[in-house]
Amino acid sequence: MVKFGEWIGRKIGMGRAFKFFFNISPMYRRTGGRIVSASDNLDDIKIKLKLNYKTRNYVGTMYGGHMYSCLDGIYMVQLINLLGKDYVVWDKAATIKFKRPGTSTLFADFKITEKLIEQIKLDVEGQNEIDLTLDVDLLDGDGNVSAEVEKIIYISSKSFYKEKQKRKLNK
Repeated sequence: MVKFGEWIGRKIGMGRAFKFFFNISPMYRRTGGRIVSASDNLDDIKIKLKLNYKTRNYVGTMYGGHMYSCLDGIYMVQLINLLGKDYVVWDKAATIKFKRPGTSTLFADFKITEKLIEQIKLDVEGQNEIDLTLDVDLLDGDGNVSAEVEKIIYISSKSFYKEKQKRKLNK
């Protein structure tokens, strides 16, 4: 049986389906961010965050919370799709460094290379679980960095993760 998301992805393209459903979901919509484009295999996702009455703070610049939340979860969802069903992927930690106030629309580009995917699979095969550090910047239209974000993503093989969960429950 084909899942609804897979069926839609086949009909209109996975990137377009991802963009549409992510942008209309309440959990992402409220961040103020929007997916601008997503490649069909989701290895390249671009977002934007507009400065407007919903994202503007008391002093007229972008709320830091909006700046972070529009980025949260993107790498995790990308890796879930790129690695496939044999892996467990979780957001583990994040660090944000604000470099300058957001005074206009901001942009971010999430790229994951095939080489990185191959390396992740090799590392997980050898270690069963890894913490992967990925960086993304929020840039204004002139390319100035408003915020630098470091994400730590937990990745393991599904079989190892299930066994680990069983061991925790039996303690």
